[in-house]
Amino acid sequence: MSANYDIVIIGGGPGGYAAAIRCAQKGASVALVEKEHMGGTCLNRGCIPSKALLGSAHFLLLAKHANLMGLEIGTVKPNWTKIQARKDAIVAGFRKGVAGLVASNKVKIYQGRGIVLSADKVRIESSDVEEISVGKIIIATGSEPVEVPIFKFDGSKIISSKEALSLPEIPESMVIIGGGVIGCEMACVYATVGCRVTVVEALDTILPNEDDWVGKTLIKEFKKLGITTMVGKKVTSIDTGSSQAKVLLEGGESIDCEKVLVAVGRRATCDKETIENLSLEIQGAKIVVNEKMETSVTGVYAIGDAVGSTYLAHGAFMEAEVAADNATGGDEEMKNYHLIPRAVYTFPEVASVGRSEKKCKEMGIDVVVGSAPFRSNGRSVAHNETVGEIRVIRNRANDEIVGVTMLGATVTEMLAAARALIGTNEKITDICFAHPSVSEVLKEAWEDAYGISLHVPPKRL
Repeated sequence: MSANYDIVIIGGGPGGYAAAIRCAQKGASVALVEKEHMGGTCLNRGCIPSKALLGSAHFLLLAKHANLMGLEIGTVKPNWTKIQARKDAIVAGFRKGVAGLVASNKVKIYQGRGIVLSADKVRIESSDVEEISVGKIIIATGSEPVEVPIFKFDGSKIISSKEALSLPEIPESMVIIGGGVIGCEMACVYATVGCRVTVVEALDTILPNEDDWVGKTLIKEFKKLGITTMVGKKVTSIDTGSSQAKVLLEGGESIDCEKVLVAVGRRATCDKETIENLSLEIQGAKIVVNEKMETSVTGVYAIGDAVGSTYLAHGAFMEAEVAADNATGGDEEMKNYHLIPRAVYTFPEVASVGRSEKKCKEMGIDVVVGSAPFRSNGRSVAHNETVGEIRVIRNRANDEIVGVTMLGATVTEMLAAARALIGTNEKITDICFAHPSVSEVLKEAWEDAYGISLHVPPKRL
């Protein structure tokens, strides 16, 4: 007799394990099927290992500039073997922690490939084959790096982000195709540890989803790190026939390098058999869902990268809340995707939430933009982290804040505060910010959006 569960989740990434825990907390009997490691791409091949490498690189960068803080610490250099070992230990620790957390909530974890046979039956393929009966299903099968057909991954010279996180040695040179989040973060890691990095972006700026000033500022900062940024350039082919790869660009230019990291995005992935067995509605590679995160099949939900709405772990967490609530009898809807924050852990960091200036322009929203620089902030100057600014966007029609964009050191840590501003026209002078603190820059930009900043000079008319 097969086991029976109220809810089965396929995939143990951020969305999957969060949905499993939440469903269990609501009293459901829950099983989770994971074919590889708990934590999914985020924990094993994305967010966590990349931040571990960025953490080491940032520490190295600070050490290199210690003289600016009045410190003499001699020559510092990266020990790549130890950096990788540290990263692996962090991943292993969190992997074990997530598995223990899920199990502590009385969720049954199945190790194997989960294939949905029907809306009430799942087959698990591991060393044995087992079928389980289910009431509801949540698909959280994640995503994979986009592979460009004309220069496919070979795992050696042409690599994806997966290989980039675990290279055995620091390459002498690297071309990164794609100036999005992954490409820019990896550029910071490898440039800081001594690799000659060139970022090639087909569009006219890097981080093209943000306002243009962000990309322009970041390109200037990348130059200080030794990163060459080429925008408006398309790669036509990659020749791997010799000891080095030769990246060919439109117009006849070429770049020789040891490694080519292709970072042009990610695509949703789901087992083909599951899609066919359920006759799921698919758009490209994405599973189509409604606002309740329910697929075209009643009682079957999908979340996270599998639906391709945000390709963010915290976006998956939000969708997991909605799917879990509905799968256990609730009535929740996923709304306002623009309020899911966007974070890029480059040097310096980029963080935004709500509408950007260019998005407001597209939507016909008349806005006033307040701004404040870090160079005027006491704590930022004390820490020698003065690059960048914060911009707060106000809807002129109703005085509400509609968006915040930040570029500077550790601005990702202010995203929750920035999110709290969206939709408000609260009296700013009633809110006290500690002094000196970096967050005062957010307050000054917020005030400047209303023309009442104390420390930002009045705009010239």
